[in-house]
Amino acid sequence: MNKKKIRNLHSTLGFFYVGLIISFALSGLMMNHREYWHPEKYTIQSTKISLPAPLDKNALNDDGRVEQLIKQLGIDDKVRRHMVRKGELRISCGTHDVDVDLKTGQGEITEFIKTPFISHIMGLHKSTSDWWIYYSDIFALSLIMIAVTGMLLMPTQKQQRRRAWILAIAGIVFPILFILLLAR
Repeated sequence: MNKKKIRNLHSTLGFFYVGLIISFALSGLMMNHREYWHPEKYTIQSTKISLPAPLDKNALNDDGRVEQLIKQLGIDDKVRRHMVRKGELRISCGTHDVDVDLKTGQGEITEFIKTPFISHIMGLHKSTSDWWIYYSDIFALSLIMIAVTGMLLMPTQKQQRRRAWILAIAGIVFPILFILLLAR
């Protein structure tokens, strides 16, 4: 394949996927930091609560106990997950979050709605729809093609080519080091 065809393939794929690349990059940034802020959620009401203290951490794992607690609090919502961390119970429901200190019983119910646009692009990142997964697979393969064709379009000057290979190798080594050293 000559350089002109490679350049055309590279630019065609790049331009076609520019919107998806930007959407995935933005939602990836937001998802990386979702523990510190909730980009998908827009708080519309926050209510202080007080429960009989202390709450038994082990009893919360009994079948249906968290669901009963949610109903007692007047929340008509499905429990997605719950956890206890650093002495605080966090219950996450569809449109509510409940945080309660296990020792004092003091807590807060936060009601929220989905943030327009931001929740939609994050939904793309988390979608499990079959058609979206196939489209995402094609996108992933296209990103590989963009990377490979970009390497084939390397500068012709020896010094620039050497620099390009050093950067490419560093770009490959960094995720490998991350996997080996940090992702345990």
